[in-house]
Amino acid sequence: MKELRRKVFLTIFIILTLFNCISFVIINIVSYRREYESITQNLNIMDDRGDWMRPGLRWGEGPGGGPNENAPEIPELPEEFEQPDMENMMFMDHEVYTVELNESGIVWIMNNGRVDSDFNPVTAAQDILASCEGDTINIGSLYINGYSFRYQPNRSIIIINKDKIAAKLRKLLIETIILFIVLEFVIMLISKLVTGWTTKPAREAFDRQKEFIADASHELKTPLAVIMASSDELSADESNKRYVDNIKYESDRMNKLITGLLDLSKLEEGVSKESYKEENLSKIVDKTCLVFEGVAFEEGVGIETDIEEGISIKCSKEEMEKLVSTLLDNAVKHSDKGTSVEAKLYRSKSSVILKIINTGEPIKEGDEERIFQRFYRADKARSRSENRYGLGLAIAKRIVINHNGNIKAYSEDGKTVFRVEFKAAG
Repeated sequence: MKELRRKVFLTIFIILTLFNCISFVIINIVSYRREYESITQNLNIMDDRGDWMRPGLRWGEGPGGGPNENAPEIPELPEEFEQPDMENMMFMDHEVYTVELNESGIVWIMNNGRVDSDFNPVTAAQDILASCEGDTINIGSLYINGYSFRYQPNRSIIIINKDKIAAKLRKLLIETIILFIVLEFVIMLISKLVTGWTTKPAREAFDRQKEFIADASHELKTPLAVIMASSDELSADESNKRYVDNIKYESDRMNKLITGLLDLSKLEEGVSKESYKEENLSKIVDKTCLVFEGVAFEEGVGIETDIEEGISIKCSKEEMEKLVSTLLDNAVKHSDKGTSVEAKLYRSKSSVILKIINTGEPIKEGDEERIFQRFYRADKARSRSENRYGLGLAIAKRIVINHNGNIKAYSEDGKTVFRVEFKAAG
């Protein structure tokens, strides 16, 4: 159920976050593009205006920064000359300078827009003359202070101060980032609420199923105990021996099933982490392997251990013993005769790794996750003959999950590996 909730939450969260990211990118790209096109248009407009703005202009800065008294008189424009529509021009929103050039350098500099900064067009023009050779348009990044320009040798330089543009775009970027973060918190809250609402029917059905299994198992436990006790008291003669044996056999099978269901139901209810104690996992694994050697010997299988000493984690000792014995039992049952099951325990960085390895029939491709599902049996005929109901590995996985670990299984090079990882004790 937790896995279902996690997947639903991630799906909703990722979808909403994706929309949030797209909106963030679009807002900033559109704003950037609008400013970029505005600067490009201004550079082109100012270049087109160069010939009709000259008449009567006697102000500006020459190479020395003062009025240029030597600027030649420019004849008035003919009456038929059509001037551009000043009201629709975008350049008035920017700090724009026109630098008139001739073969000797700067003739005069004229401002064509708003001037409310300390920008020095003379220095900028001199830098452009020193660094550029041919016809050049340079706009650059609008997020960085500076200027954009259009340079035409021996004719003019159009300079646009980008200080305000850069400040405007950076402010928008910061505001959208803050808004993005705030919206992410809102999205997280919405995702949790929607997840709870969406999974509520499934959660209720799952809880009812668990309650039914637990209640039914408890109710079956008492009559089953009576049946088993009664069968032990029956006198087995030639006429009823077969029936008594069948009763005992089926009663034993049912007892194992009910016990497994009760164990799994109890583990799925969760446990209080406060009940966990610091336990020596090395000793638990070593002791469980020693106890299991007799079972393995009867199956014609050996057990080899490679256990690092002194490994401790906060856990339930009983559940750890159950986990190791379940994995060992599974490995022995699926091992080829004459082979050995390997039990390894070691530290790896900030984790503790337990591996149970056997040589035998590999896990079928695609079953690596399914084998941990309750009642799943890869070989149903074999499992039934051995009184196995597909609960063991489900119980093992639940124990690992309750201890904030993870478990996986895989087969490679003729060996099957069950790998359990726990966080090492701090």
